[in-house]
Amino acid sequence: VSSAEVVQAYLERIEAVNPRLNAVVQLCAPTALQEAGQADRALAQQGPKGPLHGVPMTIKDSFDTAGVVSTWGTPGRAKTVPDQDATVVARLRAAGAILMGKTNTPEFTLSYETDNPIFGPTNNPYNVERTSGGSSGGAAAIVSAGGSPFDIGTDTGGSIRLPSHFCGTAGIKPTSGRVPRTGHAISPGGLLDSFTQVGPIARYVEDLTLLLPLIVGPDGRDPFVAPIPLGDPAVVVLQGMRGTFHVDNGIQTPIPEIAEAVQVAAKTLAEVGIRFEEKRPLGREESLELFSKLFGWDGRAWIRLLLERADTTLDQTSLHHTDAETSATPADVMRLIDRWDQFRMRMLAFISDYDVIIAPVNARQAIPHGTLEDWFDGFSYTMTYNLTGWPAAVVRVGTAQDGLPIGIQVIGKPWREDVTLAIAQHLETTLGGWQPPSV
Repeated sequence: VSSAEVVQAYLERIEAVNPRLNAVVQLCAPTALQEAGQADRALAQQGPKGPLHGVPMTIKDSFDTAGVVSTWGTPGRAKTVPDQDATVVARLRAAGAILMGKTNTPEFTLSYETDNPIFGPTNNPYNVERTSGGSSGGAAAIVSAGGSPFDIGTDTGGSIRLPSHFCGTAGIKPTSGRVPRTGHAISPGGLLDSFTQVGPIARYVEDLTLLLPLIVGPDGRDPFVAPIPLGDPAVVVLQGMRGTFHVDNGIQTPIPEIAEAVQVAAKTLAEVGIRFEEKRPLGREESLELFSKLFGWDGRAWIRLLLERADTTLDQTSLHHTDAETSATPADVMRLIDRWDQFRMRMLAFISDYDVIIAPVNARQAIPHGTLEDWFDGFSYTMTYNLTGWPAAVVRVGTAQDGLPIGIQVIGKPWREDVTLAIAQHLETTLGGWQPPSV
């Protein structure tokens, strides 16, 4: 088929499902069709531009896209049109990809529910009364619904993994320092720089394996990205590996279906020769408290800086407690950072004995809109691996009684995305992976 036919088919699918989802918030249909025609002509005359020649994509609205409104979900940027692509967008375009539109995100990506003052909430494609998750909820929703082959998300506390779990997609949060954030709402730098990573969301793990190498590596602008070689999942041998799994992190117990999904995943991997034991990392129970304190030590000064840079006023923002008081002294901050360092060292010592950790993504399946605070402790399952900065993939392995997807986390050692993707691929092949939603 031609690129023009593929782009047209996806645009028609977006038109059919987006009124119920509110996942795509900027559509570039005329430009996308024009670029598809150019791609078809170029293919006939010169051959492919790259591995994504003529392939359409959507991009989370927290990334700048040249010539296309890029709001970051905040009112001060409601009409902002950048003149330069974010690094990851530029790299995908260079590989031949065609931008069809931008997908919804909470303001500055800082929520587990995708909703913002400009575009409102994004619905789950399996049940529109439920959230698609956040912050890459628009991305996961439209990919799951068949409106886009792939999207690029970001993950500060679970924002690739949680929407992938809620919407039944595959996604990967790479190791901290793997992918540049130049041109992203949360720009490089700051005490919490290592929290936020950039990674792909798709329906199939093999697409993550295709996409990740296209976006990794230094760009000469993000000073926190390291030139570490990326391994190939195709040459990873699962037999003989060691793994550990846990169904409860000691903070919030998951629903029985999620606990069972983790056990099934571990059993499935044991059948191909991975030696598993049930054991959770010592100190993991600190994740929620430590994560929350690190985000709040400055009295939300960081949030106010983001708002200032975006020209969003306090009466416009959806981010609450922007003027929270803090009594933290320099000594308090030093002790907090030391506690974080100690946590990371203990976690690294734990995983040194294993190749993979299998764990829940969340304590629940997709929750109803507006109930985030009621279930907040359950989001601690993803926070742990933002604190460590390790790679973690999510793949669907089951279904809850209400028909909503259940994904699990596949966590690897630092820089071993090849292992996490190889294991996720086996789970997808064996247990089914993505299933078409009802929308």
